[in-house]
Amino acid sequence: MSVVLGYDESPGALSALRVAIEVATAYDEPLVIVYGVAAPGVTGEEYGAHHEAVREAGNTALGHALRVADEAGVRTSVELVDERPAQALIDAAARHEARVIVVGTWGESPVRGALLGSTPHKLLHLSTVPVLCVPAAS
Repeated sequence: MSVVLGYDESPGALSALRVAIEVATAYDEPLVIVYGVAAPGVTGEEYGAHHEAVREAGNTALGHALRVADEAGVRTSVELVDERPAQALIDAAARHEARVIVVGTWGESPVRGALLGSTPHKLLHLSTVPVLCVPAAS
């Protein structure tokens, strides 16, 4: 089993990283840190430029999270996945037999989440494993 974390360096993700490390440590399981890079609604030439920028940001974010997890002594792997974040996390959870998916929230309104599609909201409806939503620290 494992603990899967969706990570993007947002305030909620930073809080979720701390909680995911605690859960992985408590269960003595590896932490899999996932960053989904596919952007909704972007196509054509615009997609290529955007995709590369998001991959670069993802690699940077994953490097930061990996350092924090390594310092905590947690066995960790990272995945930069060419899928939208929610699907990337669901697929990673299946591949790694996740005990839980941990994601951060950052206080978007239910209406904004419904219109734009928040990853935590999608996971709560689509995931077959438990989802732990961690609010951003205030």
